[in-house]
Amino acid sequence: MSLQTSGIHHITAFARDPQANVDFYAGVLGLRLVKKTINFDAPEVYHLYFGDQAGSPGTIITFFPWPTSRKGRVGGGQVGVTTYVVPPGALGFWEDRLQKFGISTKMQTRFAEKYLQFTDNEGLQLELVEREEGAESEWAFGGIPREKAIKGFGGAVLFSTNAAQTRQALESTLGLKKTGEDQEYTRYQATGELGNIIDVPHADMAHGAGGAGTVHHIAWRAKDFTEHAEWRSLAARHGFEPTDIIDRQYFNAIYFREGGGILFEIATDPPGFARDEEPAELGHHLMLPEWFEPYRSQIEANLTAIQVRVLEEDRI
Repeated sequence: MSLQTSGIHHITAFARDPQANVDFYAGVLGLRLVKKTINFDAPEVYHLYFGDQAGSPGTIITFFPWPTSRKGRVGGGQVGVTTYVVPPGALGFWEDRLQKFGISTKMQTRFAEKYLQFTDNEGLQLELVEREEGAESEWAFGGIPREKAIKGFGGAVLFSTNAAQTRQALESTLGLKKTGEDQEYTRYQATGELGNIIDVPHADMAHGAGGAGTVHHIAWRAKDFTEHAEWRSLAARHGFEPTDIIDRQYFNAIYFREGGGILFEIATDPPGFARDEEPAELGHHLMLPEWFEPYRSQIEANLTAIQVRVLEEDRI
């Protein structure tokens, strides 16, 4: 039987201001900062992970906040819109909440679903959709009650420079099923309950430019290390050029670029974010892999101090 991913593992994007990044995703959206570490390839830059209470696959958005980063341009070869899912009946709460923080919103309908669309402080395009599927969050922060909280990803809209090749990669390589088509989009569905709905515009798009406010890559789930190795072999058989398996501490990863220019990662569900911190302590401390520990003092001196805090709008 062909491999099928259950959906999105995580999405990684660029930002500039680390504290503003924490304020938006923890303070405004109410996600948990589940890991505070560094970019292993550029240790002078944070790598921040936000998700549900455990940082479960299908809920994790990660950022490289680099204060000197250029401003990016959203376009082909990127995740164009990152979709979050909330419980039925919660969109009104979120529309009011975003308005309270001075964030402009608009409603769009795709495939008979209503989406509340907005951008983060860097211009990253986001949207919220109500769905029954997916467990409700166990995390509450600021002015967000658990029954209104973001569950995790609903999916994503992929902007492609070659939509036909992106669609082929989703179906033939990742094993997603085509479930719908309208005048603008083709819709695909993975087998999981979160991060499972992917929309691809029919129109090819001009290349975007990486930088603050854009997505670097989208990662898909592999259930374990054995399956992960099979994914690497499958990607190679399908004509892609996957990297070697890379240990990212909290998951193993391979990367390849599909024909529409989007950087795909396949990441393992295990071992997860509690491998080096107790669950109650997730995100509280700067965590470094052992090969960077001898340089901790130097690394910490180069990083801007950040904190998760209840924002003023939620203290009024």
